[in-house]
Amino acid sequence: MAISAQDVKKLRDITGAGMMDCKKALTQANGDFAQAEKILKEMGLAAVAKRQDRATENGRVFVKTDGKKAVLLSLSCETDFVAKNKDFEKLGEDICSVVLEKGYTAVNDELHQMVNDLIAIIKENMALEKLVVVDVASYAATYIHGEGAVAVLVNLSSDKPEIFQEEDVRVLSHDLALHAAAFKPQFLNAESIDKAYEEEQRGIFLAQVEQDEKLKSKPEKVKSGIVNGKMQKLYSEICFEDQKFVKDDSKSVKEAIAEVAKKHDAKISIVNYYVFQAGVNG
Repeated sequence: MAISAQDVKKLRDITGAGMMDCKKALTQANGDFAQAEKILKEMGLAAVAKRQDRATENGRVFVKTDGKKAVLLSLSCETDFVAKNKDFEKLGEDICSVVLEKGYTAVNDELHQMVNDLIAIIKENMALEKLVVVDVASYAATYIHGEGAVAVLVNLSSDKPEIFQEEDVRVLSHDLALHAAAFKPQFLNAESIDKAYEEEQRGIFLAQVEQDEKLKSKPEKVKSGIVNGKMQKLYSEICFEDQKFVKDDSKSVKEAIAEVAKKHDAKISIVNYYVFQAGVNG
């Protein structure tokens, strides 16, 4: 039977598939829309399978919270063009919403199918690379940099949760997320540093002192003090709380938090934080 351009457009509006694929599906289905949709889905699944081996080195990251839970996810794709596509952006936002609404904590078949459905339409390989779901302590500060290049979640706690309704506390929370996006700290504080890594760095600094002609003859107490000084400098570079605050480098992040908390006679602390970067899958 003859397939009209109007029918092709109608099927395209329903499915989002390409015009030629819609015409092909309608022809095979003899004009039956339900059957044509089924054929398109089968065509899409076949196309997805063919694209699975294509490299996905571009992408976008997302973060969303409902006040009780927060979700961060990383979606990858083949090209920067698709990473900026509105349908790709909507896919990430929709996955975040589904995760929060249904209480998912890990990638599952439903989420994979959402990705595969868009692959069938856009015809480019994509993957849900990483997903983290966090229980919000008192307040979750979120931030997206650029067109989904970096996504940040800073999970905050207070003995007076109501202070997160205060303007200065909200500003601080937002600035902490900006700080994490800018500096990408490796650890929250010195206590959270991997001990093996810490001992390795301490050993390196000690070796540097022992090899320095001016220092190697110094008393052990002096050399130990020099090594401790180097460790403190390291903490200020890699630990969130010890880094110089992005909005005022005359104070550390920990000091900036304490300053605002004191105004409200409260305690504020960072429980945990996450920084996702587009195209980085680790």
